[in-house]
Amino acid sequence: MRGHINQRSPGSWTISASLGVDSTTGKRRRLWRTVRGTKRQAQSELTRLIAEYDRGVSHPISKVKTSEYLSEWLSDVVAHRNQPRTVDSYRVLIKRHIDPVVGNLPLERIAPRDVDAIISAMRAKGLTENTCLHAFSVLRRALRDAERKGLVANNVCRLIDPPKRAPYEVNAPEMDAVVAILAEAEDTQYGPILNFMARTGIRRGEAVALKWRNVDLDTEVATVVESAVRLPGKSITFRPTKSAAGRRGVALDSHTVGLLHQHRARQNEYILGLGGVYEDQGLVFNGVRGGPLDLDDVSHQFSRIATRAGHRGVTLHGLRHGHAAGLIKTGAHPRVVQERLGHASAAFTLQTYGHVAKGLQEQAANAFADALDEVSG
Repeated sequence: MRGHINQRSPGSWTISASLGVDSTTGKRRRLWRTVRGTKRQAQSELTRLIAEYDRGVSHPISKVKTSEYLSEWLSDVVAHRNQPRTVDSYRVLIKRHIDPVVGNLPLERIAPRDVDAIISAMRAKGLTENTCLHAFSVLRRALRDAERKGLVANNVCRLIDPPKRAPYEVNAPEMDAVVAILAEAEDTQYGPILNFMARTGIRRGEAVALKWRNVDLDTEVATVVESAVRLPGKSITFRPTKSAAGRRGVALDSHTVGLLHQHRARQNEYILGLGGVYEDQGLVFNGVRGGPLDLDDVSHQFSRIATRAGHRGVTLHGLRHGHAAGLIKTGAHPRVVQERLGHASAAFTLQTYGHVAKGLQEQAANAFADALDEVSG
């Protein structure tokens, strides 16, 4: 029988010992404990547990509380495997919905009824099925990792039917609404970035992080490689896009190229006017002194502009939906739309915007029939 000692933090140690293979499940079992004190004390506790096991004394696999395990899982596993925003979203779901129900239970004691209780409590609060599914998925991943480490015998989430994902429906603004909003924004600080987002369909964070070195006005292509993010209590930072599909080249129409030429000329004049006060970070759409625009401020200002233009219900992300819907209505191939928006697959693009194409199939069928009739005489 082998044992291991790992230091979690000053004065805190995790000890683990192999219990061999479970004769029922065929899975390797391990005994885990947290010991407070010195390494020598942790070693003594490990030696004691091993000796008791050899004498046939039965021990529960883990005495750790679910809340303690989830906290360690977030910092030791999720933080190294996912983006900071993902870690933050997991932490919120655990704190608000998972811990209140199962946090005080020993990890190995979680039963299917406890998982059902989490989902039921969320539904009672009026939360959507998608939010319930997200929380369920977080717990399922956490228990999957616990099962691999031998902390639990089985992942009970496998015994539960997960909440059903509700279809993702978008409400794309009509082109006349987009035109009216952009006209209202034209003479504001946010006119350039809103125009660019409407004409390219890129995300807010991608537009805020865009640098001039990634814009080629000669070949008329903007390359998206980063996105701006801000975690609670921290300043805005730039991080690589989440996926390979997100890193992409976006073709620019001639009108957008012209707008960017004008914007760059005005930006250069602005920089000269500020002199040494301006901190040039090479951003296409800069803040007052050269740093990035505030993400939330861009959204709030857009809402005010849309309201003044008479389209209060349109959101900033709606510009992206409007761009996608416009492309589909003009007959753009789904693959082109997918690549332009940075979606992982054309299937997702069709699933998201397929309703926009209603009526286009009939147009295509009639066009084919007309062509066939013309050839057949």
